[in-house]
Amino acid sequence: MSDDNNDIGGVAGQHAEPSLPRGPAGGAAKTPHACAAAFSSEWVRLWAESTTDYSIFAVAPDGTIVSWNRGGETIQGYRSEDILGQHVRVLYTADDQRAGIPELGLQRAREEGRYETEGWRVRKDGTLFWANVVLTALYSPQGELLGYGRVVRDISDKKSATDAALESDRRFRLLVQGVNDYAIFMLSPEGYVTNWNPGARRIKGYTDEQIIGSHFSCFYTPEDAAAGVPRRGLETAAREGRWEAEGWRVRRDGSRFWAHVVIDAIRDEGGALIGFAKITRDITERRQAAELLEQTRKALFQSQKMEALGKLTGGVAHDFNNVLQVLRGNLELLGARHDDGWSRARIGRAIEAVERGSKLASQLLAFGRRQALLPIVVNLGDVLRGMEDLLRRALGERVRVKIHESHVGGRLWNVLVDTHQLENVVLNLAINSRDAMPSGGVLTLGLSNAALDARAAATMQIGAGEYVKMTVTDTGSGMNAEVAERAFDPFFTTKPEGQGTGLGLSMAYGFVLQSGGHIELASTPGVGTTITIYLPRSTQPPTVRPPAHDEAGSEDELRGVETVLVVEDDRRVQLTVVDMLSQLGYAVLTANDATEALTVLRSGAKVDLLFSDVVMPGPLLSPEMARQALLMRPSLKVLFASGHTRDTMGLDAQLQHGADLLQKPYSRMQLARKVRGMFDGSTGAQREAAPAALNILVVEDEAAARDALCELLGLLGHAYEAAGNGEEALQVLQRQPFDVLLTDLTLPGMSGIDLARAAVGMGAARRVVFASGMEAPPHGASLPFEWTALRKPYSFDQLKEALAAQA
Repeated sequence: MSDDNNDIGGVAGQHAEPSLPRGPAGGAAKTPHACAAAFSSEWVRLWAESTTDYSIFAVAPDGTIVSWNRGGETIQGYRSEDILGQHVRVLYTADDQRAGIPELGLQRAREEGRYETEGWRVRKDGTLFWANVVLTALYSPQGELLGYGRVVRDISDKKSATDAALESDRRFRLLVQGVNDYAIFMLSPEGYVTNWNPGARRIKGYTDEQIIGSHFSCFYTPEDAAAGVPRRGLETAAREGRWEAEGWRVRRDGSRFWAHVVIDAIRDEGGALIGFAKITRDITERRQAAELLEQTRKALFQSQKMEALGKLTGGVAHDFNNVLQVLRGNLELLGARHDDGWSRARIGRAIEAVERGSKLASQLLAFGRRQALLPIVVNLGDVLRGMEDLLRRALGERVRVKIHESHVGGRLWNVLVDTHQLENVVLNLAINSRDAMPSGGVLTLGLSNAALDARAAATMQIGAGEYVKMTVTDTGSGMNAEVAERAFDPFFTTKPEGQGTGLGLSMAYGFVLQSGGHIELASTPGVGTTITIYLPRSTQPPTVRPPAHDEAGSEDELRGVETVLVVEDDRRVQLTVVDMLSQLGYAVLTANDATEALTVLRSGAKVDLLFSDVVMPGPLLSPEMARQALLMRPSLKVLFASGHTRDTMGLDAQLQHGADLLQKPYSRMQLARKVRGMFDGSTGAQREAAPAALNILVVEDEAAARDALCELLGLLGHAYEAAGNGEEALQVLQRQPFDVLLTDLTLPGMSGIDLARAAVGMGAARRVVFASGMEAPPHGASLPFEWTALRKPYSFDQLKEALAAQA
């Protein structure tokens, strides 16, 4: 309220007529000045009394209300007859009255001449309103206090708006201060930090005292700061209103993080720049995830390319092996008839050529992951030490060979691998390294245990878990990025023409992947190359290798009179095998496919050995034919022959139950020894006894995982039933008992632990296997029954081991 209003309030508050000069007769002297003053006083009184927006009234020196206007009635609810003569304190709240606020206001006005305040006031009906009050002390010309003029205005709406703004500001500040995932702070127009939120403290590592007043360029890397990135950010935000970017930023401890940054220009109502709002988010994990996705995409593309090439080369190699088998078989038959020196020399050279072709086909099959592997449990340290003399002879005196084992706690872990193929891989890699070091150098073979987490395993496209890591490092010429990218491609080589097929690294690639592992190459021109191989860990003890067989044994000892049923779709191969077996004394029956073979067996014909190719046309696969044949004749011997993969054809289950495998192309003596071994009970390879078949209840709510697990159990020769949750499982358990309950820990409706307790309690499960992605059972759980844990994702071998413990 202006001072003019205060004066008006003071005049209106006086009921006594103004003192006017007197004439000689005692009447008032009506001078022009006196008349004007009287008119002005009356005008002000009338205006004050008729005003409704303000409560304007006079207060006596003791605080008694002596005048009242219409505004007072409107705002405060009192009529003149209700309020006149009452003390002004009646207009205050009880708390203000007890605190002496009314008297304090009169005192301040008396001392200072004018006093203005805001506060809660009370209407006649007891309701409150927020008032602006101006109190003016009125004095006579002689300085005597006449009273007080008081102007009261209801500003509740203004108060509400102000309170709402303050509350909004308070909440905004609480919001900013409560954010921990974002660094939110203000900058001056020059770029100095003016405030700091907890998110900024967490992300950047500075406290308020350490950073406020510092220039925000300290958050940038030295190279970005030198390049003027902070300055350009402020200039862009000032010019365009906003600047957004990503880049490396530096914490107080010097560590770096990848940040998403937004700078907004803040201007006042007049458009003047008053500073900047800066929001920073740590997106290091998101960037790493994007990089991992890109790496995975590239790895997937490479894998798809190699898979396509593998299918092509594997198919070619399989057909090529059949051709080689015909050649070798007929050459050996000729050798048996023509025993003169001239014939022996030429037949021998022809067989050598077949063997070279066989090696080439074997490398192609290895690359395509279609070679037949005979893995055993070994310690790679023992394998490499056994190869040390061979490597030194192959590499020559200029290359120094070092074998280094580095693992913490205990011995190097074992692996399940075909040692013959592994030795070929190591020898090929070593020879490649030798060729890259024409002036000599060092070849280091390193071994260590490695535990791969989910992220690392996803990049390698293998399952997370425990592996043995083998590195082959040379100090040779190295490769550039373009050559390194194509290093595993078949027939790609940097060697001069005639000095290599380009299949060495391709064979290593296929063998490692077929063994469940991962292989990668890192190379720097002028520094050297490192090949890194990861092979899955086996928890089984090393297999004792059988003694090598003497190839020079007597043919008479390998002859027989039993009957062999030869199942082969390639007519030339079939005729060759028939001749070879016939010359060894065996009776031979033939079938062109699996269906014909079963027909022969159903006819009642005498058959002692079923000798079948793995890959044949027709709806019935060789492993299934063998399974049905064994159901008809349990004592039947089964021998497979192939240059193709056995794993993808479901051959493992048959091999575990007594069947054997002969790799094409094979010699006449190899065939004779293998067949005789089948009848004599010695197949030339030490095999583990087939595990006892178990009756297993699988409980898994993920349909795809459940189906895959059931397929694996079938390959292992176990009987199984499946359920999707605990309730379904209990219904199955009520019908029949099981040897093993194999259950996930987390199931809808009922946990795997509760299900296991119920199953064991009702005597429907003899053993329990918990499969889970977490600790199984949770740490500290005490269970009144025997159990085994399988940590997801688990390998085929880990599943087999867990079930073997239940047998």
